[in-house]
Amino acid sequence: MSVAGPSVTGMEERWTSEQVLGLAPDAASRKAGTRLSAPGPWSDTGCTAPAGREGTVVWGLCRGSGSTPYRTVADLGGPAYKCSCPSRKFPCKHVLGLLLLWSAGPGGAVGPAEPPEWVAQWLSARA
Repeated sequence: MSVAGPSVTGMEERWTSEQVLGLAPDAASRKAGTRLSAPGPWSDTGCTAPAGREGTVVWGLCRGSGSTPYRTVADLGGPAYKCSCPSRKFPCKHVLGLLLLWSAGPGGAVGPAEPPEWVAQWLSARA
C-alpha cells in the first residue's frame, strides 16, 4: 500500500523528523515511533537507492517482545511500508522508529548496505 508523502530522490536527501512523524496515523503512534528511534532495538539496518527505482529503501530488524525480531522495510519512492508486526496501524511504530533512526543522517545507525533477501523479495513483488 502506498501513502502520499514526501519523495526522496537519493540517499543523500534524508527526511526530517517532522516529515517522518507526519506519516503517523495518530499521536500514540508518533510517541511509540519516537521511543523506537534509538539504535538499541535495531539490528541489520541499511539503506540503498536501487538502480531503476526512484527513492531510497530503508530496512531493519526490530527486537520486540517475542523471540523473532520484526522485519521492517520502507520504500521512500512511494512511500510504501511493510512490517511483520501484528499492528493494524499503518505505518506502524516500527516503520516510524526506523525512519526516524534513518533521518538522523549519514554516519548514524542506518547506513548504505546491500538489501537482504527478504527486502529484495518485497521490492521485486512491488515492481
